[in-house]
Amino acid sequence: MSEESDFIPYEVAMQIVGNVVEEEHLRELNKRVLTVYDKEGVELCWYNADEILAEATPEKPKDPESVKRACVEVVMRQIPKWALHDLLKRKKGEGHCESPSCECGCGDGD
Repeated sequence: MSEESDFIPYEVAMQIVGNVVEEEHLRELNKRVLTVYDKEGVELCWYNADEILAEATPEKPKDPESVKRACVEVVMRQIPKWALHDLLKRKKGEGHCESPSCECGCGDGD
């Protein structure tokens, strides 16, 4: 299985992601993370800000807004499938999602 298949489609990410916020890492000084929140403000996942910045290709590298847009674009293409499954579990209030195409194994008796 390719790494790309571990991510949800960009179009789905656009529907579920509410915000991407740069924050201090909770346990490591001088380390920044990009935390992804759903439309209700609940954390979905997070990324090392330096790694995402290294992947981003802003149109205007010296413009902070351009850099931010480029980083958000990278993040939106790398939302892991497990984050969507966690969101679905939370929304349904059940122990597993009921999607027939679920690949996470959550319906396998956990």
